[in-house]
Amino acid sequence: MAKTASKKPEKALLTYIPKRGGRARSGRITAWQRGGGSRKLWRQVEFGQKNMGVPGTVLAIEYDPNRNAHIALVEYENKERSYILAPHELNVEDTVVTSEEAEVKVGNRMRLAVIPVGTVVHNVELDPERGGRIARGAGAGVTVLAHDAGYTQLQMPSSEIRKVSSKSFASVGMVSNPEHRYQRAGKAGSTRLKGRRPKVRGTAMNPVDHPHGGGEGRTGRGMKYPKTRWGKPALGVKTRKRKWSDKLIVQRRKKKKKK
Repeated sequence: MAKTASKKPEKALLTYIPKRGGRARSGRITAWQRGGGSRKLWRQVEFGQKNMGVPGTVLAIEYDPNRNAHIALVEYENKERSYILAPHELNVEDTVVTSEEAEVKVGNRMRLAVIPVGTVVHNVELDPERGGRIARGAGAGVTVLAHDAGYTQLQMPSSEIRKVSSKSFASVGMVSNPEHRYQRAGKAGSTRLKGRRPKVRGTAMNPVDHPHGGGEGRTGRGMKYPKTRWGKPALGVKTRKRKWSDKLIVQRRKKKKKK
């Protein structure tokens, strides 16, 4: 994987997004422990198929402060420039292309129907022509398992197996910066610069603020099972809401064994 460039980001592909500090449009806090953070501009990354059939050359691999993966600046033959998610092992001056049937090479984007079984892909569309939604984080990648009856079976990083329409587009390769999982914040200030405020334990609060609150000194929560701030169970309960895509799940992810 090439090192990230020290150049300034492409000015035409930057957008300013105002901060909300965890507040909704009504002004009420809906996401706790969020706020502050360093100033940064949003990079307009192309997750779809804007330049179909037009080859492009990678000009630089850049750092993106808004995501844990690196991004690649691509200049196409029509002189248009765009940011894409940089796959692992993509280098500067490499050529990438988005097409119905392209060469199975790192960085190329094509329909799932023409991708061989066993290939690792990323930025996969959940719905055809609606942009990539699956496997966009650093080091993420899904494996193509089979093609059957207009659907492609994919194995997710969580070991879950689900079906996706074979007409959906996907990019070949694994997302860049797989070492991100081993990085440590090092100090509290690094976390604050990312917009994350300190979290307070429920047992350190008053009873009026949290079900775990109250007591003298460092006492326990005083109940058999932990609860959320609103009194709902918080351990060993299903939190996933029913979605239309649940019917496409072939096999649920395997539970991790307790050590």
